[in-house]
Amino acid sequence: MLVASALWGTTGTAAAFAPGVGPLAIGAAAMGLGGLLQALVAATRIARQAPRLRARGGVVLLGALAVGAYPLAFYTSMHLAGVAAGTVVSIGSAPLASALVERVVDGRRLTRRWTAGAALGLSGTALLCAAEATRAHSGPGAHSAAPTVLGVGLGLVAGLTYALYSWAAHRLISGGVTSGAAMGTVFGLGGLLLLPVLLATGAPLLDSWSHAAVGAYLALVPMFAGYVLFGWGLAHVPASTATTLSLLEPAVAAVLAVLVVGERLPLPGWAGIAAVVGCLAVLTVPARAARTPRPAAALTCTGRAESGCRTCRRAPLW
Repeated sequence: MLVASALWGTTGTAAAFAPGVGPLAIGAAAMGLGGLLQALVAATRIARQAPRLRARGGVVLLGALAVGAYPLAFYTSMHLAGVAAGTVVSIGSAPLASALVERVVDGRRLTRRWTAGAALGLSGTALLCAAEATRAHSGPGAHSAAPTVLGVGLGLVAGLTYALYSWAAHRLISGGVTSGAAMGTVFGLGGLLLLPVLLATGAPLLDSWSHAAVGAYLALVPMFAGYVLFGWGLAHVPASTATTLSLLEPAVAAVLAVLVVGERLPLPGWAGIAAVVGCLAVLTVPARAARTPRPAAALTCTGRAESGCRTCRRAPLW
């Protein structure tokens, strides 16, 4: 999960190297081609699991629709609000959305440890977002707040769709579908939904080798390899934990935006990154195993108590 999140954290910085390509084209190329590649690699497993997938067609469809909507909202959010803020809002809102989905649909109760980790992580993402907004609207490069507000709104849409396809994939895997077949089906169908968008907007990707290289990197590394790792992780942790662990992504994105893209991050932003790292520590450090009470010494039932034996309910002997 953490390696996948680190790979996803590179997407905004990579997209910055293709300034002539619009966010819709970037998103459709990255998630669309990456999803189709997942389906191609998992084709044999998908065929073997076809009956189980058909039996859960509603979950598959929900996941595919969410996959199709997510990259369009996510990359447009980064384009409007900035790499750091767009990533922070999109990924930072996903744990709450995921927890809400699990609570409403599955009736799952959230642990105190998850609540503490999520609170710490969301506090960190809020600090990062506030720091980015302050940077964007002060100094010589200041601009209107309207694009940032719209970008934040689209980031919330991205967070919801991320939570939905994570939940759908986890539901399929926990229902007996292998992670490869589940991810290949959901992301493959989502990739098909994104193909018309790519055909309509993707011409600039072929304008230069650098643009094509950005598209290929996004499709192969963060989207294909990252989501293969994500699928493996979903086989072992619930969707709410998975989306919370992905809070590493905005921290990586913010650091890369500073070091590579040249964005400036104020002190509160670095404090936010520290809080996100603390959240990951809370959620990933193994919990201390509870002590198992020593079994009481075995007693021979005689049935001589006045009310009989409380363990085996034998009647008294008198």
